[in-house]
Formats: sequence, structure tokens, C-alpha cells
Amino acid sequence: MIIEQLVEKADILIEALPYIKRFRGKEILIKYGGAAMLDAEVRENVLHDLVFMNYVGIRPILIHGGGPAITENLKQAGVESKFVNGLRVTDQATMKVVKETLAEINQKMVQDLKRFGAQAAGLSGHDAKILKVKKHEANGDVGYVGDVVSVNTRPIRKLTKKNIIPVIYPLGIDRKGETYNVNADEAAAKIAAAMQVQKIMVLTNVRGILKNQNDSDSLIPSLHVDNVETLVRDGVITGGMIPKVKSCVTALKGNVPKAHIVDGRIKHSLLLEVFTDRGIGTEIVL
Repeated sequence: MIIEQLVEKADILIEALPYIKRFRGKEILIKYGGAAMLDAEVRENVLHDLVFMNYVGIRPILIHGGGPAITENLKQAGVESKFVNGLRVTDQATMKVVKETLAEINQKMVQDLKRFGAQAAGLSGHDAKILKVKKHEANGDVGYVGDVVSVNTRPIRKLTKKNIIPVIYPLGIDRKGETYNVNADEAAAKIAAAMQVQKIMVLTNVRGILKNQNDSDSLIPSLHVDNVETLVRDGVITGGMIPKVKSCVTALKGNVPKAHIVDGRIKHSLLLEVFTDRGIGTEIVL
């Protein structure tokens, strides 16, 4: 029985071999945020997966948000959280808390990745001048919220070439040097396209896109971009899933070959998606 279990483990390693060959020396972008960040065990599993990728020669890039932590810190600071069409209204008081919270989350993630054995470095979209933005105007005045107009890939590429994991949080700067809050899904999509990564994986806390929100067995394993708008209109893709799916579509239209929405609650979900024949979650294709 023990021998059979060992052979099974060896078979799993052999199954992973073609994927290691395919992605070795290539970048893969992981967007991690929202509810998927709240569980300490999930967080640790995600970071261990990144370290594994790093050790087999894949170059992961981690983009993270921090919505729940920002909301909690704003509450403690006595600043009311307001949202318009899913965007956080960001005045100067809010921006101060956003900056501090994201920087703190970023530093902790970098420390943990190093503790688990990888080299990692934190980058902010504004200080490292990665994300150039313009003020978001489509939903009226939501304050210091920016839309990404261009991505400077040099600081990211400098790290990945040295096998250092970039850990990026989504703040951007405009032409005047003002700092803006950026939706993490949008930042991930634009960075993925600019870096021409091999795939983008968006972590969430559901199995993927479900035909029926109340039935976890109704997973849609593969979805063509042409069907996205229909599913949004029909109420199949709703709420927080909409920006995640749209970020995948943006990345695909920016010539990223693969996009996946993955349940971060599944232990080692990133490894299952990258290194196994079947994968998990929902793959969005162009």
C-alpha cells in the first residue's frame, strides 16, 4: 500500500513535467485579493504554491488588493466607506488609509514568501512608476480612482529575470504625479498584457463561474469571451465576479494566451491549475 502511494506521487510529478517544461523561464501572473485573502490557511497555501513555481523555474508575478482590510482600517479611522458601481470613493483621507493598508499587506506577503524560501520584492504601482493612470470619470466623480493608461514593465522584468517574485499593489500615478487607487483586477489584466505573461490566474472564493449560483456542481469549466456579455446580461455572472471575468477578457485581448478563475480555497489550487492535465476552475478562452 505504501509503495502504491509512492508510485502515485511519482505519477503526479511525471504529469507535471510537460507543464514545467512549457512554463520554465516564463512569467505567470496571479491576482490575489478580496475574500480569498481573509483565510490564513488559504493565504499560506497560495504563497507556498508561488514558492514551488519559483523553485521549478517559473516566474510568478503576484498582484494583490486589500479591500476587506482597507474597509476595516477605514472604519477604525472613522472614515466611512462609500462605493459607486463597485468602485471605492477615494478622497484624501481614504487614500491615506489605502496606501498604508496596501503597503502593510505587501510587506507581510514579501516577508512570508522569503520565510518560505523564495526571493521576493514588494512594488507599488505608483512609487515604482509601474501604473500610469488617468482619473476615472465613467461613474461620475469617485475621487482619487484611476484607470490604467500604460504600464512600465521594466521594474517588474528586472526582478523576474533574477528569479525574484514581484509582489505588486495597485496604486497608480497620473501625469502630475498624483497617486490614485486602481482596481486590482484591472491592474492585474493590464500588467499581464504588458508583460505578455503565459497565463493570468484570478483567485476567488468560489469554484469558478457557476451556471447556478446556489449549485457548486454547476461549474462552467470553459467559457469563450464572446459569451461573457450574454452571461452578465442573464445574471449568471454577477457582483464581484464581473470585474474578475472582465480582467481575464482584457488580458486575453492583450494577447495573454490563457486566463483562469480559480478557487483559492482549494488547497494548492494554483499548482493544480498549472501542473495537471484537467486543471480546476473556469478557463476563459479567446
